[in-house]
Amino acid sequence: MTSTPTPSRHVRVAAACALFVCVMVGAAFASVPLYDLFCRVTGFDGTPSLATVDVVPGLEVGEREVTIRFDANVQPELPWEFRPVQRKMTVRVGEVVTAHYDVTNLTDERTVGSSVFNVTPFQGGGYFTKIDCFCFEAQPLGANETRRMPVVFYVDPEFAEDADADGVSVITLSYTFYKARGTGAG
Repeated sequence: MTSTPTPSRHVRVAAACALFVCVMVGAAFASVPLYDLFCRVTGFDGTPSLATVDVVPGLEVGEREVTIRFDANVQPELPWEFRPVQRKMTVRVGEVVTAHYDVTNLTDERTVGSSVFNVTPFQGGGYFTKIDCFCFEAQPLGANETRRMPVVFYVDPEFAEDADADGVSVITLSYTFYKARGTGAG
């Protein structure tokens, strides 16, 4: 003898399946911002720390020097030219430094771009601290406009004390600009 499932049992199973799908879709959408938050808090995956100007006055400039390399990329859908003004510089840990990037809109229309950044090697990411950066918000550029954009940063003095970072003498700051979505710009 087999029992026939009741309609209410079908409804419960269907509701459980629908709830499961909703939870999984929600987790998929939440994973990117949660991962980004995790990386910013821990410095994981080469994500630099962000600082406010209040942190800088107490910094002690150390003796250890590190070379900072600057990299610039643009996704093909954004018609911009983007490059660092200076490809590399040598800084002392704790020294507040300003670097510049030049960006040019290659079209006859206003465009808007946003950038993402990464710092490698990973041992340097948690110690590379940006105070001011063009990457904090979308960048609108007028037709054929060229702009020089600053990045103000320092390498935390604790970098010199970290045994995992002993062999690190070069840190690369890499940006990629992409076409900003939802800005109403072409």
